[in-house]
Amino acid sequence: MGKNNRITQSEKELLHAVGNHPDASMKELLNYTSYKWERTISRKIKQLREQPILYGPYYYLNYSKVCVNPLHRLYCVLELDLDQRYERVISYLKLIEPIKFVFPILTSHKKLLTGEFFSSNDAAMVNIFRILKENGIITDFRIRVYRSKLLFENPNLYADFNPSLDNLLDPCDIPAMSLDHHDTVWNTCDMSILPYMGRCPKLIHVLREEKKAHRKWTYEQIKYSREKMITHGLIRKNYVFDPFPPGQCVEFRLFFKTKDEQLIPRILYNFAKGERLLRVYAVFEELGGKNCRMGSINFTSHPLFLKDLSHNLDHTDQVREKEIYTMRSFPPDNTLSYSRPFVSTYFDVETQKLEYPYRAYEEEIKEKIECEAENESSP
Repeated sequence: MGKNNRITQSEKELLHAVGNHPDASMKELLNYTSYKWERTISRKIKQLREQPILYGPYYYLNYSKVCVNPLHRLYCVLELDLDQRYERVISYLKLIEPIKFVFPILTSHKKLLTGEFFSSNDAAMVNIFRILKENGIITDFRIRVYRSKLLFENPNLYADFNPSLDNLLDPCDIPAMSLDHHDTVWNTCDMSILPYMGRCPKLIHVLREEKKAHRKWTYEQIKYSREKMITHGLIRKNYVFDPFPPGQCVEFRLFFKTKDEQLIPRILYNFAKGERLLRVYAVFEELGGKNCRMGSINFTSHPLFLKDLSHNLDHTDQVREKEIYTMRSFPPDNTLSYSRPFVSTYFDVETQKLEYPYRAYEEEIKEKIECEAENESSP
């Protein structure tokens, strides 16, 4: 399987079935494919994960439902000196507990890292990046905050891999994009198991890990918490898959601004919709600037789509400005990337607030800077 350079017809059927019906059992998936046996589907799913083309199942976290105080998700672009090592900068970013991920992005004239963070205090996050900039760890930064839900669309494996952009303003029924609000009281067990939920683990594994942490939940308590989170929309099960086998895809993120910000959701929804691309999209707002809104789509696509995109956007009246950030390697180089599960440690059950200790992160960063300086000055 790993040597295949194409996705077969039966595999396309299976990928569409899994993507459209993430909760379906192996037996139920037989109804959507030409496979005759459950064991064949199970084996094929395993192979597609190993290749890798298929990712999941995983639970998407609806973070705006976590707490009563504002909890934001920030997308950050960090600029580095050309002689600065990625590993050194990442070692500082890891001191910020609510980091979601960080990895290098490809540019022709700059050295950049991109990362995402959960934030209970945007001003404190800005201040941390200022400290890093003032001490030469990074040379500049841009912070953008999600202002809508993150929506995704798996590739249509039967469609065009390099579609036109002629339909950006077509009439459409845009799905609800507004962020949700905290509407459920979460308890200690809920918040204890939430960080495990990203990869849809077996509950027995969660139970064992929690016992190692000296938390004595029962299996039924953990099961109830997971069902509660699903029922109230805190987590949602998904599979995603790439449009082509490994070596035939690129991953990149497009940011764009428009003359009329009201058009952003429509453009996001219509942008290469229903084509052979994996799309993940949301509305953003830049912090520290003019607070203008912009659209963003993360694509996994055929390289030709990326090659033609800048030219096509230059001839698209609706797009006023654009930025394209390409992942440095695809699949990502694990030696130059880092990710962390959601940190729920600081959730207060009584107040239903989650507030991260940013002052402590600042102190750790300053101590690390001082320690490095002392080591450099030592004979």
